[in-house]
Amino acid sequence: MRENYLTVKGYGESEIVISKSRFLTYIERAETEEDAISFIDRIKKMHHNATHNCSAYIIGEHDNIQKANDDGEPSGTAGVPMLEVLKKKGLKDTVVVVTRYFGGIKLGGGGLIRAYGKATTEGLIAAQVVECKLHHIMKVAIDYTWLGKVENEVRGSSYSLEDIRYLEGVEIIVSVLKEEEEQFRSWMTEITNGQASITFEDAHFIEFIVK
Repeated sequence: MRENYLTVKGYGESEIVISKSRFLTYIERAETEEDAISFIDRIKKMHHNATHNCSAYIIGEHDNIQKANDDGEPSGTAGVPMLEVLKKKGLKDTVVVVTRYFGGIKLGGGGLIRAYGKATTEGLIAAQVVECKLHHIMKVAIDYTWLGKVENEVRGSSYSLEDIRYLEGVEIIVSVLKEEEEQFRSWMTEITNGQASITFEDAHFIEFIVK
């Protein structure tokens, strides 16, 4: 399983006008190529009368699926610069469509590359880039006499208290960054004088907005 990676928080859209042409950008997270294609088709249907609906996406743990489509713009002036923006920002599982309504003024190859790159960048601002960090869900099983101390220590730490299960004993469920698991185990053992049973339960990603 991959650990930390960048992607978009979710759907976002933006609009810029360059030399009277309107560039409408639509961005979404896509974890499969089918999701990406479905999103592109939806935007194309929405703007079936647009001059161009250019697209790009990058998918997979190792960026193994990368596609760019100029949709009638001169080769390499739309989809490729859009894809390059995604790659330069290190994004994964992201699809972008830039719809252009031609305003009557030709931009030239360099102008198109800059326009589609800028449109993609603006769309990413709207969609918000997030860093997904792999966390381990740790179960700390203790006697009730330790509940107050352990709960207070966890709440005052950088770890995330997910749940408290009141059973025959107490199970405190804590979300810990994968790379901090051993540090967490040592810390919990220390504050309970070795009276805690600490086990790994599951793994999940927590998203953090990238400023």
